[in-house]
Amino acid sequence: MEQPPPTYQVKGAEIRELRMQAGLSTDELAQRAQISRRYLNHLENGYRTRMRPGPYQRLRTELGLPAGSTRILQPPPQNPPEKR
Repeated sequence: MEQPPPTYQVKGAEIRELRMQAGLSTDELAQRAQISRRYLNHLENGYRTRMRPGPYQRLRTELGLPAGSTRILQPPPQNPPEKR
């Protein structure tokens, strides 16, 4: 069974756009996703870009995105660093 990554790198502007399309305030979405309003605000404004799997999955669900959606994820780096 494949392990989820330790964190997901997310696109804050995309989160904000989806939240606004859903007609939700930051407080409403934060409550539904069981995260703090401040944390959601930091994600949307780019102060924070990483989320742990649990909060990420709850946020994705509350935004109405299917399980396999990558819409709010940053694309993977083109040239991953070499392991030593």
